[in-house]
Amino acid sequence: GQVPMENGEIIEGGIVPQTHKTIQNLLAILDEAGYKKEHIVRCGVWLDDPRDFGIFNKIYGSYFGGEHAPARACVQATMMVDCKVEIDCVCYKDN
Repeated sequence: GQVPMENGEIIEGGIVPQTHKTIQNLLAILDEAGYKKEHIVRCGVWLDDPRDFGIFNKIYGSYFGGEHAPARACVQATMMVDCKVEIDCVCYKDN
């Protein structure tokens, strides 16, 4: 899973910047591995506070909306690090 980390530190600012950074980190790792967001078939999302779901969902949809939207599960969880969100994904690419 990815968290909103930059230069070894969790970024500040709450759910909005942390959601953007988490997704950007996830997409950067996929790119390095030769995948694109269209290859994501499922995401797992952990939110520290379920009241953040509305704003999280709006941001998430701006990255993963449309015809290639992956399946998603979203749950509340106590985070292992001091952040608001963590996301993992499963990809598939037909070679």
